[in-house]
Amino acid sequence: MQGHATRNYAIVTAAYWGFTLTDGALRMLVLLHFYRLGYSPFALAFLFLLYEAAGVLANLIGGWLATRHGITRMLTVGLLTQIIGFALLSRLDSAWSDAMSVVWVVLAQGICGVAKDLTKTASKSAIKLTSAEAKQQVAGQLFKWVAWFTGSKNAMKGVGFFLGGLLLQALGFRLALWAMIALLALVLLGVVTSLPRMMGKSKASRSAKELFAKNAGINALAAARVVLFGARDVWFVVGVPVFLYSQGWTFTMVGGFLAAWTIGYGLVQALAPKIVKRSPDGLSEEVPAARLWSAILALVPIAIAVALVLQAPYLEWVVVGGLGLFGFAFAVNSSVHSYLVLAYAGSQKTAEDVGFYYAANALGRFFGTLMSGLLYQWGGLIYALGGSAVMLLICWLITLALPVSVDKKTPAVV
Repeated sequence: MQGHATRNYAIVTAAYWGFTLTDGALRMLVLLHFYRLGYSPFALAFLFLLYEAAGVLANLIGGWLATRHGITRMLTVGLLTQIIGFALLSRLDSAWSDAMSVVWVVLAQGICGVAKDLTKTASKSAIKLTSAEAKQQVAGQLFKWVAWFTGSKNAMKGVGFFLGGLLLQALGFRLALWAMIALLALVLLGVVTSLPRMMGKSKASRSAKELFAKNAGINALAAARVVLFGARDVWFVVGVPVFLYSQGWTFTMVGGFLAAWTIGYGLVQALAPKIVKRSPDGLSEEVPAARLWSAILALVPIAIAVALVLQAPYLEWVVVGGLGLFGFAFAVNSSVHSYLVLAYAGSQKTAEDVGFYYAANALGRFFGTLMSGLLYQWGGLIYALGGSAVMLLICWLITLALPVSVDKKTPAVV
């Protein structure tokens, strides 16, 4: 059973790697292509809004569908949806008006947003299922698998950032999209032929009240996730790339730095089980860790904002170094959160619990993306950093409500 579970875990992880590679490349393709065409910071943020907003509903529905129809089917649907979104983007015509182009890209991005969160919810749910099958909870198997999955996924996203810039330069916008469609088709073939068809199928919730009535741990984590990811994207989506470009960096330098940052961030996530002290019950040490790292994280944007106000020497490198510190603390924080949602989740409806949690994640990304464009346009990077600091302080306050035990019907796993 353990070997079978490990095999399924490896297949799901590899499939999500392939998906994430194309997702990261897509973001860089769209950002660089339209910035080169002269779009403003807010217009660039607007291009991603439906992508993020669609994820809220996609996670909720995706979790329910994965429970009802099985995780393998939802992975398949997510990959097919991404292929459709890419195909639509490839039909973008330079002869269209700016308004028509924006509408087309926003709609196609929305489809890709649905694809991303359907795939993420199914993949994370599969980890809970396979870790339970492995029967290694005492050795901390769940935290290790979640950390490795999340960290390696984000490292792959960083590679995707670089790949997006490279493909845009080498092939152009349209051919780059078709190259990624070919990669997704190979991933889809592997999922369909390798994973059990009914993996994760269970009895789904029969009403909206049942679907939304999660335990206290899930509810608190979801609220914290909204502001945590909003605090990252409020300065990362538009503020940092545009600021560095304004300091004389080239597109290649900006894309390369964001790729390196994301890869490093993913590696730290994968190492989180070695950084965070473990507990036999899976919560008594991990919950305080979530509170501590939230507090540490809130201090970073405040310090960078002060440096900007004081016009510190080598300002761009202060921002780069500060972003490195932010990435380290954020990676540990995010990894602990990703573990806790599965530790709190009920074993029979894990996909629904994960979907609810990642709907909050998508809501945070949507809010952060919106505010990233607005705050940077209103007051530059300082305003974006101030917004990040406020959201992180709220995140820390919410983590104080995290329970250190779970309902008896939902045994903790470590």
